[in-house]
Amino acid sequence: MPPVITIVGHSNSGKTTLIEKLIPELKRRGYRVGTIKHAHHGFSMDQKGKDTYRHRAAGADAVLAASPGQIALVKSMARNGLDSLLPYFQDMDIVLVEGFKQEKKTKIEVFRSQINQTTLFPEDDLLVAIVTDSPYSARVPVFQFEDIQAICNLIETHSKLGLE
Repeated sequence: MPPVITIVGHSNSGKTTLIEKLIPELKRRGYRVGTIKHAHHGFSMDQKGKDTYRHRAAGADAVLAASPGQIALVKSMARNGLDSLLPYFQDMDIVLVEGFKQEKKTKIEVFRSQINQTTLFPEDDLLVAIVTDSPYSARVPVFQFEDIQAICNLIETHSKLGLE
């Protein structure tokens, strides 16, 4: 399995924006990057009336749409934990996860002082860094949002990533 880094934080703290900046830098370094987004309230990738929607509506437990160069899978799952999703990412070098903050995985916390007073995981042993917009003192490295190369360096070092 590839290394997994969860990007956690309060709502609207900048998790998605950080991931959007990390992906191109990790790709520039030669890594295959997968992402998983935790959708608390469910989601729909299908449009009503389209063939794949009709397949699901008819009772299919899994529907895979394929076109040249890409696939999309919608599958019913008995388990909802992060570990049940990782087998889909075996061909990736790293998986960046947005959310799943209660999982026992390596964490980088995104913290904006204008939104919240405290971080979520100040004492979590799996917390490896904090990314923030203000001065902050912590037991782990603290980065600003523009420190993308340094954050990727930490991800590489911590994950012991190596290209084949």
